Amino acid sequence: MLASMSPEELRSAMRTLGYRTQNDLANAIGVSRSAVSLWLEGKVGVPRPVAMLLRMLISAQRRVY
Repeated sequence: MLASMSPEELRSAMRTLGYRTQNDLANAIGVSRSAVSLWLEGKVGVPRPVAMLLRMLISAQRRVY
C-alpha cells in the first residue's frame, strides 16, 4: 500500500505550518516524536488521518478571509 504522504511532503507540510522540529509536530498532533521520525525516514507510512489533517491545516492557512 502506498503511503498517504511521502516523507518529502511531510517535511514540506512541517515547514509550511511552522513546525521546526519533530517534537513540535508530534506534540501538536498527539503522537510520539519517534513516530514522526519513522514517517520522515520513510520506514513507516504517514497514517491517512494525519496526512488529511496536515493538508486541511495547510488549506485553511492559505484561505483569505
